Amino acid sequence: MIGAATATTVLSVRPALAQTAASVLNCTIPVPDVAGKAVASDGSLVAQGAPGSFPGGKVFRGEDVKNALKGRSLPGTSYSQSQAYINYIRRLQYGRSGFTCYASLQMPR
Repeated sequence: MIGAATATTVLSVRPALAQTAASVLNCTIPVPDVAGKAVASDGSLVAQGAPGSFPGGKVFRGEDVKNALKGRSLPGTSYSQSQAYINYIRRLQYGRSGFTCYASLQMPR
């Protein structure tokens, strides 16, 4: 009787975990396009036109961010841009757009 209950549990939990993993990889993290601001190489927001800064207004998928955290560049960016955007994403705090997606990427599977 216990074996039957365990088999049912395994079958019902695995699809839920698969859906969760897929949704995490498809979530999005925006780098905002704040008026008059750009992203510095350390991930902070600075005045537009500051040396070494990059424009915001980008949106990255969770899967792309996960790959970039492992050393790849974000799609459509140079190495320097990718590092600046990743540093911005690493600085995200609770309540900011994209924080939940980033936090989900940090959870062990």
